[in-house]
This record gives sequence, C-alpha cells and structure tokens, in this order.
Amino acid sequence: MKRLFVIIVILIVIFLGMLIFKNTTSNKSLTVEEIDKIEEYISKIYMWKEITNTALPTFDNINNADDLWLWEVVKKNSEEYEMSYEQIEEKAKSLFGQNFNKRFPREGTAEFVFDEESNMYIATEVNLDLEEDTFLLNHIEKKNNQYLVEVVEYLEDYSSEENIIIKNTDEEEITRVSSEKSEAEIKDIVKNNLDKFKKKKVYLKEKDMIVEKVENI
Repeated sequence: MKRLFVIIVILIVIFLGMLIFKNTTSNKSLTVEEIDKIEEYISKIYMWKEITNTALPTFDNINNADDLWLWEVVKKNSEEYEMSYEQIEEKAKSLFGQNFNKRFPREGTAEFVFDEESNMYIATEVNLDLEEDTFLLNHIEKKNNQYLVEVVEYLEDYSSEENIIIKNTDEEEITRVSSEKSEAEIKDIVKNNLDKFKKKKVYLKEKDMIVEKVENI
C-alpha cells in the first residue's frame, strides 16, 4: 500500500513537472520552418562591411538605421538593374515593413544613380573583397510577438589558396581551416570559439518577419 502511494506521488510530481515545462516553453519553441525563415531574412539584410562599413549596424528603430546600409540592402535584394522611384520605395517597404517611413531621395544616391533620359534609377556596381561577412544563429527566443535572435558575426577570408582564414570583425585571425570544409563545419568551429567573436541581438517582428531593432551584446 505504501509502495503504491509512493508511485502515485511520483507520477503526480512528474505530471506537474511536465505541465509546468509545457506552459513555460510551448510559446518559445520554434519550428524548423521558423528558423529557416529567420536565417533567410537576416541573410537579406546582412551586408558587406567594405560597402556599408558594417555588415549589420545597430539601431533602436529601423527609421534610425544608417542610410547607406538601408539603400544597399534594397539594392542587394532588387531583381532589376534599373528601377523606378516607386519600385525602390516598394522594395524598401517589403524589406523593412510598413512602418518604415524614410523616403528615397528623388535625386538618387550613390547606390542608385538617377538617369534623366530613362527617368529610372540605375543600381551601381558592387566591388567586394576576398572576405565574406557572415553570421550564425546562436540563440533564438520567441517573446511578445518578437523573435529575439542572437547572431555571431565572423569573416571568412579567402585570400589564401590553401585555407579559409576565420576572423572576427576586428580582423583578428582566429583559426585556419581547409578550403574543403563545408559551411556547416565552419559554423561548428565558430560555435566552439564564441568568446572570440562579437555578437548582436536582432529583434524581428514575428508576424511580418521584419527587423525592428539591432543591438550589441
């Protein structure tokens, strides 16, 4: 009888534990599809530091983000080489959301040069170096209709024919890996050296998958 009582108590404790766990984690769990969408979106807005000075700037509101970065993101994600003013505005809204209220300059920018003859904006050429600015998703939390995404930033330097040089964003060499290493293997190496890389937290709107804020960690 005593043994049965003990078993019942244990089962109750297990049940309560599972219930508490479910209530505290169910709205934070992520599907593979969600993670893929998050990575895909951040890839769209993750730039090149040789063009925009930093691959992903920090800002407290998308409308306060660096202008150079904003319009380079639009250019990077544009399918057309020539675009009308309305097309540029529409692309910006699709990337940054309906609350994005910066207007593209009518006279054009260094990223989109205005051509008077065609009344179109022509995307300028991008010249990249041998360092690839990239990131990995280190931690994702879903909270208050937002995804709080911790990204680790690093550089893949392809200036060597034999190796890929892994650097942090301060240009400090962390390690070298074989050029035959896959991207997944490189990410594992970065994960094993997290203390040597800089991190940022990206706030994404859950419903529209739009960046709202980026801060240093």
